[in-house]
Amino acid sequence: MSSENMLAVHFDEPGGPEKLYLTEVAKPSPVEGEVLLKVSASALNRADLLQRQGQYAPPPGASSILGLEASGHIAELGPACRGHWKIGDPAMVLLPGGGQAQYVTVPAEFLMPIPAGLTLSQAAAIPEAWLTAFQLLHLLGNVQAGDFVLIHAGSSGVGTAAIQLARMAGAIPLVTAGSQHKLQMAEKLGAAAGFNYKEEDFSEAALKFTKGAGVNLILDCIGGSYWEKNVSCLALDGRWILYGLMGGTDVSGPLFSKLLFKRGSLITTLLRSRDKKYKQRLVEAFTKQILPHFSTESPQRLLPVLDRVYPAAAIQEAHAYMESNKNVGKIVLELPQ
Repeated sequence: MSSENMLAVHFDEPGGPEKLYLTEVAKPSPVEGEVLLKVSASALNRADLLQRQGQYAPPPGASSILGLEASGHIAELGPACRGHWKIGDPAMVLLPGGGQAQYVTVPAEFLMPIPAGLTLSQAAAIPEAWLTAFQLLHLLGNVQAGDFVLIHAGSSGVGTAAIQLARMAGAIPLVTAGSQHKLQMAEKLGAAAGFNYKEEDFSEAALKFTKGAGVNLILDCIGGSYWEKNVSCLALDGRWILYGLMGGTDVSGPLFSKLLFKRGSLITTLLRSRDKKYKQRLVEAFTKQILPHFSTESPQRLLPVLDRVYPAAAIQEAHAYMESNKNVGKIVLELPQ
């Protein structure tokens, strides 16, 4: 392979996991204010599955290569790249795409140092999930000590991050998940209670747990199929934050009257399509407020939860595994070095 090229995860047309393979593509060059990161590891996100199925185009100007986060070492500084970053520094980064390749270019402002005591594979599991959870709880949800926070998909990457961040804020995390194993893991991470949505009505269970008061904040990546249960267990003046539609897009029934009766707020958000300024502010706040708590010395230590680590060549298997919904925490890909 020439030095102008690199290996990257690729698919020629939309479809199932079998469409994915590693291939040689041109290596990107950093433009002004960017760095080139030599990628050690990246992690999977639901957006990768949607993009592979042809249902989620990358934002304008973003790489069409999959991968919304990565960890590695700085290989090159672009022109006018100011700041403290040097060639060889380890870093992790939030990306609009391009992470599942041997190299990726990124605005220097999106880089985060890797906390002491974490491996590069663990670090790859942080950016997208933890920045999303931080954004949902703090920037949008205005989480307060004592709040009951209902976290759907509590054993997902975002879920496992949100449990720990809610606890750190003094809130009481409650989760839903589809298996006993997932609920046990969530409780180990600090969930006060877990509800198996396949076996019980999480709405009734949440109302019972909160002694009828309901939950102050809902982090919802499910959407359509959960709307009624969400509204019925929402506390007065509660905030319901929608950030995914894994349970469908359509709602039929009196959503507005029920929400209005609760004086509830429905807030929607996506992170990938946000502008550079917003992401920069998010990364800065997270780096200052949250990142120090990942290092080994922290008494309230935060931990990225990894389920499986695959070599990039096993990308088909990694996607199939994510689609089976069995994972607890993140699925990480290690790039050939």
